[in-house]
Amino acid sequence: MRIRVALVDDQELVRTGLAMVVDEAEDMTVVAEAGDGRQAVAALSRVVADVVLMDIRMPGMDGIEATRRLVAGPASPKIIALTTFDLDEYAYAALRAGASGFLLKDATARSVLTAVRTVHAGDAVIAPSTTRRMLDHLVRARSDEPDEDAVAVLTGRERQVLLEIAQGYPNAQIAARLYLSEATVKTHIGRILAKLNLPDRVQIVIFAYDHGLVRPNRNQATS
Repeated sequence: MRIRVALVDDQELVRTGLAMVVDEAEDMTVVAEAGDGRQAVAALSRVVADVVLMDIRMPGMDGIEATRRLVAGPASPKIIALTTFDLDEYAYAALRAGASGFLLKDATARSVLTAVRTVHAGDAVIAPSTTRRMLDHLVRARSDEPDEDAVAVLTGRERQVLLEIAQGYPNAQIAARLYLSEATVKTHIGRILAKLNLPDRVQIVIFAYDHGLVRPNRNQATS
């Protein structure tokens, strides 16, 4: 079954270029296009999409609000935010709204297709190096104690894996640091996502910082 992709951008030329890239892939098809966030929300109430390539800055309803509304609905699609600048404030806002990652608008065709396949498979489109740079910008400094109740449903090992993800480590490094196989790490991640009702590892990072489990401005988890 092909991955159903929706394209949302206020520039028709950008949508046309993305449509050409997506439709040339044997495992994907474009099911909807929209010129702003309001049109996107309306279109995706009628058409089912698996992945949405969403421009962030658009007139009217922007991509951040559109993302927030789409992920709040039933059977919500995965959102990849499209941005001009790496890790600007709009990209942060899109991640907080529920996007599974972002792409720069000058990304290659191969990068676009890889990103669509990645989020459709349940992962996030943010490299570990970018995650580390993202951490200090996501959350204002906190003075309160860690909210341990937020992770009470996790086992001790799952909590360890969550903290490793929150510090920006990829699966291979987590496996090495915790003396686990990568397959076991992936199993733990799946259980963490299910127990905390989170869609992907980007939201694990945000969750950990929002609940004080990792200290802002340091790549060090709370003990």
